[in-house]
Amino acid sequence: MNSSSRLTSIHTQARQNRWLWYFSIFCRVVLALGFIPAGLTKIMGERFASGLSVTHPMGNYLEALHHTGYYYTSIGIVQVLAALLLLIPRTVTLGALLYLPIILNICILSYAVRFDGSFVSAPLMLLANLYVLFWNYDRLRFILPFKTTDSNVLVQKPKKYSNRFPWLFFTGALTTTGALVLFFIYGHEVMPRNSLSECNKQFVATPHEQIGKEFCECIHIRGQDLDTCLETYQKAKK
Repeated sequence: MNSSSRLTSIHTQARQNRWLWYFSIFCRVVLALGFIPAGLTKIMGERFASGLSVTHPMGNYLEALHHTGYYYTSIGIVQVLAALLLLIPRTVTLGALLYLPIILNICILSYAVRFDGSFVSAPLMLLANLYVLFWNYDRLRFILPFKTTDSNVLVQKPKKYSNRFPWLFFTGALTTTGALVLFFIYGHEVMPRNSLSECNKQFVATPHEQIGKEFCECIHIRGQDLDTCLETYQKAKK
């Protein structure tokens, strides 16, 4: 059995399970709720995360993005469109495909600038989006570079769902989520945090309290870029 046939078999079995079906609906709703408020904020011309100081790396980015005019508005329109498409059963696949590059970009951006606001939520939303795409694999497989000999394009809704709880899947999902959260929380030695006081807290009662304070002031008071502040911090540690 080649990889395409194996994936098709796994997908077909998954589509027979009631709990996995419920989970797909849950992911769609949560993803939509994550994008609609953010998209509407951009459409109305308001700055996203307006409470975040422009001296913060993400705040600086969002401030610049806010001043890009209709480009900023168009991002909001696409976010709302992707969310609405996810909520409509016939357009779920299109919505998930439209959602993917946006949430992947947010995920990478959040990690790059070490933004607390979406540091954990963005990768979890990315995983949820990938699950929705997997759930609709029968609609995707013919545009993927896999050889397939299957004659049926779509997996039909079963007459009766299996009520067997997929312990293995949810255990794996929780383990993956936990590992991902730990990676994003502890993946960086220092974080700019969202304010000067929060930034300083991470260095309290540590050997690097003083140079940590200087790092936080570099970000939140002097407004220097993250790379410069990190470089200064690493040099002071030596």
